Amino acid sequence: MLIRGIGSLIFMYERRSVMAIFPERVTKLWKEWEIRVLVLISLFLQIVLILLGNRRKYILRNRIRVILWLAYLGADWIAAVCIGVLSSSLGDDCENDSQKTKKIIWAFWAPFLLLHLGGPDTITAYAMEDNELWVRHFLGLLVQFGGAFYIFLLAWRGMPLNILAIPIFVAGLIKYGERTWALRSASSSHFRDAMRRRPDPGLNYAKIMGEYTLQKNQGFNASLRSVIEPSTRVNCLDPDAPILQVGYDLFNTFKRLFADLILTFQDREKSQSFFHNTTWQKAFAVIEVELGFMYDVLYTKACVSYSSRWGQILRFVSLSFTVFTFIAFLLIDRHEHSIIDLIITFLLLVGAIVLEIYAIFVLLSSDWTMLWLSKHGMASCFCRLPILQPADRRWSNSMAQYNLLGLCLKEKPIKCLGPLQRLPGIDGMLEEYRLRQDKGILHRFSYFYEMLEEHSYKSYVTVSDDLKGLIFQQLKDKSNRAKGRSNANAIYKQLCANRGDLVLKEKYNCYINLGWSMEEDFDQSILLWHIATDLLYYLDDQDQNSSSGRSPDCKATSKLVSDYMLYLLVMRPFMLPDGIGKTRFQDSCAEAIQFLQDNNADIKGRTDACQKLLRVNTEVSPLEEKGDKSMSVLFDAARLAKSLQSMETDGENWSNRKKWEMMCDVWVEMMCYAASQCGWKEHAQQLRRGGELLTHVWLLMAHFGISEHFKISQGHARSTVVVT
Repeated sequence: MLIRGIGSLIFMYERRSVMAIFPERVTKLWKEWEIRVLVLISLFLQIVLILLGNRRKYILRNRIRVILWLAYLGADWIAAVCIGVLSSSLGDDCENDSQKTKKIIWAFWAPFLLLHLGGPDTITAYAMEDNELWVRHFLGLLVQFGGAFYIFLLAWRGMPLNILAIPIFVAGLIKYGERTWALRSASSSHFRDAMRRRPDPGLNYAKIMGEYTLQKNQGFNASLRSVIEPSTRVNCLDPDAPILQVGYDLFNTFKRLFADLILTFQDREKSQSFFHNTTWQKAFAVIEVELGFMYDVLYTKACVSYSSRWGQILRFVSLSFTVFTFIAFLLIDRHEHSIIDLIITFLLLVGAIVLEIYAIFVLLSSDWTMLWLSKHGMASCFCRLPILQPADRRWSNSMAQYNLLGLCLKEKPIKCLGPLQRLPGIDGMLEEYRLRQDKGILHRFSYFYEMLEEHSYKSYVTVSDDLKGLIFQQLKDKSNRAKGRSNANAIYKQLCANRGDLVLKEKYNCYINLGWSMEEDFDQSILLWHIATDLLYYLDDQDQNSSSGRSPDCKATSKLVSDYMLYLLVMRPFMLPDGIGKTRFQDSCAEAIQFLQDNNADIKGRTDACQKLLRVNTEVSPLEEKGDKSMSVLFDAARLAKSLQSMETDGENWSNRKKWEMMCDVWVEMMCYAASQCGWKEHAQQLRRGGELLTHVWLLMAHFGISEHFKISQGHARSTVVVT
């Protein structure tokens, strides 16, 4: 923000140089309208921010994020520049007193710019990094307030309009201060410090050992006896309690995960008391509520507006002062000001009031208000406004899909480059230019083309109920393995490290045949199982695995998770363990494209491509034939697919359904492993992008106790000196 203030001064200097090249009439017209246009743009950007700021947590469309990003960056810059232009215009000595008097109304607009710099309640930070810049925003508050106050002093004539600027100054300071405080509260260091417990020195070891030594020196037969303190009573959660109350209760405990702080065994038992006795529907609903609260804390003014009485008082003061100014403005003499300036002033006043009232309605429709009403037994007396806060839209409830074979077969041409893609040999030519050392225009275009191609093959599907149920049941079964055991922490830690191998070893007893695919790097395992899943998905009889009754469709679910995990590997690699997944993916694509081109005459679609790939003899390992320069795993995946097919024929006599059940369980366990290995910052970043299924899985794992954040397993131990 301080940089923006300095930048506005540089802009003022450059503006004068640039305007010198235009005719005098154009320069005069722009000088007359410049401030008016900037003020109106600033107001418009505030409207965009308040309307779209909260919607990004459940809307996935890129255009929403781009518009919001431009508005977020532009709003502060426009307001800062406008303050600079106002101070320059009012401080021009060539103006006579009568002309300055006419511009008093322009000076009246300055405190509104402070209101705009304070931003709406629905967005304080576009990304997590913005929270870390709260000191810059605080300095910006001082600089911009100083600029606005300087304008106020320049325009002071003791007129009613000068006096009316004072309450708007107060409202602007409140809004700007709220934003700075919200950014500070959500910054990683302050967020962590707010939850950090007081240092605990434990029992007085030196005193106990001193007493023990004294008894020994006096000739007594002394010994130490350790007595574990009785566990603190755990307040179990009622499985039938309202979802909002359960979600908020758990949020207050498990928000420590987003600060990388430890949890205790009491926290685990409290959470398990609910999740072991509820359904998957209610479990995922509670997690949605928790992550919704977390989004509000990290990216909005929730810590000021929702959870603080002072925030409500300040909101009342801000709105009251703005309404008072509006009424007073209607009563004063305004004949000396131009109609255009009066219209803009009315727009600023009405806009400030409407935006504040809209923010109040958003607050009343939020989970925070519904939680308060639920606690006081009044939830049934109040209904949300769906247009402001849809009750069932706390996240997108979608998972991205990305498929290697679809990309290699060029099934989805880039819309804006359709004619170019139809040119023969265009892909090979662009790949050649991309690999060249020279940085010419075609080299740069090849990277742009690759980026567009990657995004054109990304799609979204709704997270299926079958998948949610399978995730919940697998984690519940794993949690039961360690629940109540003396070495529970060690067991839970081991469960976090399972990435499909536990399913193969213990549930299906097929690790000997398939375990080699789990012993590779995790990104390699994802690619192996993704390609193998695709090969079998398009070749197996579609009717053999159709779901019957209430049984989940494991074949379709395996396909969903397979494409989702590849999306994470290609588009969200920072959410997976470190590796060379992108290189392996690109090499595998290159080999697949080469294979498809060599067999182009016989391949009409995915089914033909899968048949051709499985017909290749893979008795000899591709590594032995090709070496390890290429990271491609295409034909290793074909080997895995054949091994999976053999489970139905070679001695095992599995049914087709059992095979897909095993593959589905493997994919779910791999996804859980990825969730546990992803850092808290990456999970927090995804909340502003419509949410990520991986984040919901990560939090569900923690609720079942399957997390490495549970470090305290028994509490204090008491030692007493026993003399015999």
